[in-house]
Amino acid sequence: MVTSSHEASHRIFQDRPELLSPVFRVLGLRLPPKATVDVLTPDATEPRPLERRVDSVLRVRPSEGPGFLLAIEARGRRDPERASNWTYCLAHLRATYDVPALLLVVCRDRATARWATGPFVTGIDGWTALRTHPLVLGPDNVPVITDPEEVRRSPAMAAFSAMAHARDPDCSTTLEGLAQALTAAEPDSAAYSSELLEIGLGDTPARKTWRHLMRTVGTFFPGRGTLVEETYLKGKAEGEAEGRAEGLAEAVLRVLRARGIDVPEAVAGRVTAVTDPDALDRLLDRSVAVTSAEGLFDAA
Repeated sequence: MVTSSHEASHRIFQDRPELLSPVFRVLGLRLPPKATVDVLTPDATEPRPLERRVDSVLRVRPSEGPGFLLAIEARGRRDPERASNWTYCLAHLRATYDVPALLLVVCRDRATARWATGPFVTGIDGWTALRTHPLVLGPDNVPVITDPEEVRRSPAMAAFSAMAHARDPDCSTTLEGLAQALTAAEPDSAAYSSELLEIGLGDTPARKTWRHLMRTVGTFFPGRGTLVEETYLKGKAEGEAEGRAEGLAEAVLRVLRARGIDVPEAVAGRVTAVTDPDALDRLLDRSVAVTSAEGLFDAA
C-alpha cells in the first residue's frame, strides 16, 4: 500500500531536484556540476517494442533447495547494447521467479569471449548499482574432445566442443577424429549430434569437411540444408515414395528417442504404418515438441 510518507520520500526529488547535490555528498558521490535533472515516467512499460530477451532460459532444480535459472546467450561479436540487455534480463528473471539467475554466454571467437566476461557495470563514477558477471564458454576454456570414450559418453558435448573450435587451424584433424569416435557412440545420439554439429559449424571451411565425414540417415533439423536433408530431398525428387515414407517414419521415432521420450511398440507400429508423406511430415514437426509419444496423434 502506497502511503503519504512513501509518496513524499521520493516526490521531493521531483519537486526539488537541487536536493540531489547535498544528498549525493552524504552518499560520498559527486554529482556532475551544472547537471540537468529531468523527471521521467516511472512506468516500466516499454513505450516502443524492444528486444528484451536471451536465447534460452533453463531452470535447474536440485534435489534440495530452490535451484537457479540459467540464461544462455550465443554471441558472435561484441555488442554493448546486448550487454545492457543482459543486466535487464537477469534482474527480470530474478524478480519474476524469485530464485537466483546466472548468465552463460557462448562464443566461438576469442576476442568476443574476452569481452563477454565483463564485468558490465551499471552506475556512475565512484558507485556501482549493478555489476553483471557472465559465465563464458569459448575456445580458450572449452576442451577439444576426440577421445573415443569421451565421445561415446557424451556425443552432444563432443559436438559442442567442435563448434567452439570451428575456427582453429587444426579443426579438420579434430573433426576426423570425432567422426571416427562417433561410430562407437549410441546410434541415435551420434546421428543427432552429427547433424547438430553441421548446423553449428555455420559458414566455415570446417562445415565442408564435416559434410564429407557425415554418414547418417534422417534429418533432425528440417529446412537447414544439411547433407542428410539433401539426401532425403534427392530421394523425394526421384519419386521414391516408399523409401521416403520409411525414412520419415524412422526420423519421427529417432527424434523422440533422441529427446529421451519412451516410444511404446504400439506407437512405433502406428507411426510406421503411415504411408502418406504429408502426414509423416506433420508427425515429424510434432515430434520435436510433444512430451510423450502418444502426443504425436493428439491433434488427430
